[in-house]
Amino acid sequence: MYLSIALLILVNLASLVSPVAIPNKRLPPRIDYDTIIVGGGPAGLAALSGLARVRRKALLIDSGEYRNGLTRNMHDVLGHDGVTPAYFRHSARGQITTYKTVSFTNGTVTKITPGRNPVSPGTSFFTVTADLNTTVGPTTKQLTTRKVILATGLIDVIPSTPGLAENWAKGIYWCPWCDGHEHADQPMGLLCDLNDAVGAFREIITLNSDVIAYVNGTDTPEYRALNDAAFPGWEKYLAEHNVKIENRTIISIKRVKDGSEGVHDPSLPSTAEFDLFDIELANKTDGNDVREIHQRGVFFTSFPSKQRSSLGEETGVYMYSPGRLGVDQNMRTNIDGIYAAGDANSDNSTNVPHAMYSGKRAAVFLHQKLSQEDSVWEVTRLLGSKFVKKGTRFQKLDPRLIWRMMNGRSREDDILHAGDFDP
Repeated sequence: MYLSIALLILVNLASLVSPVAIPNKRLPPRIDYDTIIVGGGPAGLAALSGLARVRRKALLIDSGEYRNGLTRNMHDVLGHDGVTPAYFRHSARGQITTYKTVSFTNGTVTKITPGRNPVSPGTSFFTVTADLNTTVGPTTKQLTTRKVILATGLIDVIPSTPGLAENWAKGIYWCPWCDGHEHADQPMGLLCDLNDAVGAFREIITLNSDVIAYVNGTDTPEYRALNDAAFPGWEKYLAEHNVKIENRTIISIKRVKDGSEGVHDPSLPSTAEFDLFDIELANKTDGNDVREIHQRGVFFTSFPSKQRSSLGEETGVYMYSPGRLGVDQNMRTNIDGIYAAGDANSDNSTNVPHAMYSGKRAAVFLHQKLSQEDSVWEVTRLLGSKFVKKGTRFQKLDPRLIWRMMNGRSREDDILHAGDFDP
């Protein structure tokens, strides 16, 4: 009987909800945000957009550092193919700004501290320390939030060879899908170790037929053994496709021609780009220090990458090899309340469309988790002392019990069934 009365009260309360949402009006104003998103690239923006759509109170803190920040144009992003990364972010921010429950600020998060939730004990709560760039100058603030999304991205680890860093993302790339089409049918170089040469060539096989793999001294018996084990016949395969192996040490890479010359409207798709580089090689095979110059129009690399921010690891997020924030299929980390999206997480799919997908997925499951926590808090408050009777099964209103109460007798295929309890 008591259970029926409680459920009837909940149904009646739901029917009185106003169509104009006031985020967290039922909770004491002791927590600043439902969610703080760290990082303003595609993943962070997608997460903020998703939370805006369900009127969650969320803040995005953007350091202004992006993995594709140097890239001329973004590609393979439907509706934005060929635009500059800055234009994409500008356009996304402009659209998200129309939603009133979310906001942006520029700054750098320096610490995330888990704590005890003052409103709903047993649920996640964080204090986020950030150096913010405000209209009155830099300031350090501590903000509180129920959830955190880490969309902090990666950094490409670029070797110290002269010319690599200076020309990075402008004729020298790591992603053929992102930048290969604009350099199709141009002389191409692969900058990789010998054991990566076959995989690197497979990715660009439909784009170029004039390919040299610059393996920079890694054509050794050890690396050849790795190739033999992974792909017997690899050398004949590369020769069949006219891929040359160049083992001499790279001295420098110098730009001869800039493929981005001319004015380009950042909102319009890009066209073919014609860069040209001199690659200087050491030649000591005959005992003489004679250097040789090759010319290539574009390079694709297989350099490693690392976390741009150490926040996740410092907060205790489990790191998967090679240095990725470990997540499940819903972008949840091992720290309750912390999600990770985009290139930084462990799903190892590093491109703009997937970053946006992972940001939206994190937002969806984060929203569901918040709603689940709120429902437990509300039922506990509604039932209160009236239903907490000594010696009865209501004496301790644990979340799992309340979840079962709210599901009632609904079947799994019933529209009212809320699913299994997910702590």
